[in-house]
Amino acid sequence: MDKAVTPPSLPITIDPNIVSGTPVFRGTRVPVRTLFDYIADGNTLDEFLDNFPTVQRADALQVLESIEQLVTVGAAH
Repeated sequence: MDKAVTPPSLPITIDPNIVSGTPVFRGTRVPVRTLFDYIADGNTLDEFLDNFPTVQRADALQVLESIEQLVTVGAAH
């Protein structure tokens, strides 16, 4: 992959020049995985956003909602 990729309709960037191609929230260097790690560790969305102020609340919510839809659709099959 030579250039940045943005998954359709998600506020995520995948760019080999940003955190070695790790999916990050658009406009930041914050890996999306960090949000899931925070939640898995029992932290709230607000705590995540307080610690990563470059991530927009709307972007974090959009990622969470997209994953929820993905697993809900997957569970229906």
